[in-house]
Amino acid sequence: MNLDLSGVFIPCTTPFSSVTGEIDITALRINFKTWLTHSIKGIVVGGSTGEALLLDENERTLIITTARDLISDERLLIAGTGAESTRTTIRYCKLAAGCGADAVLVQPPAFYRGAMTDSVLLNHYLAVAKESPVPVIVYQVPLHLNTIEFSSKLLTDLSSLENIVGMKDSRGKLDIVGEIVSKTRDDFQILVGSGAIFYGGLELGAVGGILAVACLAPGPSVAIHKFFKAGNFAEAGRIQEIIGPVHKKIVGSMGVPGVKAAMDFIGLQGGEPRPPLRPSPGPSRDKILEVLESAGLDIKSE
Repeated sequence: MNLDLSGVFIPCTTPFSSVTGEIDITALRINFKTWLTHSIKGIVVGGSTGEALLLDENERTLIITTARDLISDERLLIAGTGAESTRTTIRYCKLAAGCGADAVLVQPPAFYRGAMTDSVLLNHYLAVAKESPVPVIVYQVPLHLNTIEFSSKLLTDLSSLENIVGMKDSRGKLDIVGEIVSKTRDDFQILVGSGAIFYGGLELGAVGGILAVACLAPGPSVAIHKFFKAGNFAEAGRIQEIIGPVHKKIVGSMGVPGVKAAMDFIGLQGGEPRPPLRPSPGPSRDKILEVLESAGLDIKSE
């Protein structure tokens, strides 16, 4: 299945009601409508930034269907569907496809990590790719989370499988991006997962990015890709220098609570993360505000 992943995807957060703790659909819609005013390629739901592991199956369905209602057919909707069993992963893929997802983002099973050899993981993804009704994107989760690091040999093998169209790599290292590009098939599409290296990733052959920093700076994130594709490398590099620190100091250092707090400052619906995650404390919020102001982002609330 052909799917053009070139561009910037926003991995959306999941807003929760401060009263009930349930998903706040109104807040989700507000965020979507704001993000969709920018020339993003699409939106990812049910990813790490969306606290997917803290959502039940009905909530995952609700988010996908809500997103599909708001996203036009010209843009892509990608749903995170990784689970610890091959059986559940396949079920999630079929569920996402039935709700309108254009592709699925599949992280590796990691709880029994000692048993997850290359051959075991290859068989897992082979089964998922065969059964998924929509194209599969392999997800290399950031290594500070509970995950497995793909070997170069495994990624080469995965890139040869039918219905696996690319991968998101969130290790944040340019040498790894270059290695993946050189060792996978020519039409295997690499998406950078770190806003700190987006421009560098494009230089090395990545086609785009799934960038949590784009939750906060969708316009500048899209502009990096646009100027790079137009050959205006100086301007793309200049904007990268602006959003790079936002990724490093908020997304990379503070995670979901930091991203949500930053969204509150710029007028989006961030809110509190779902327990056991805790909101960003006062000193962190002061730092977030300082970083946003330094990047020239429009502060709506302090």
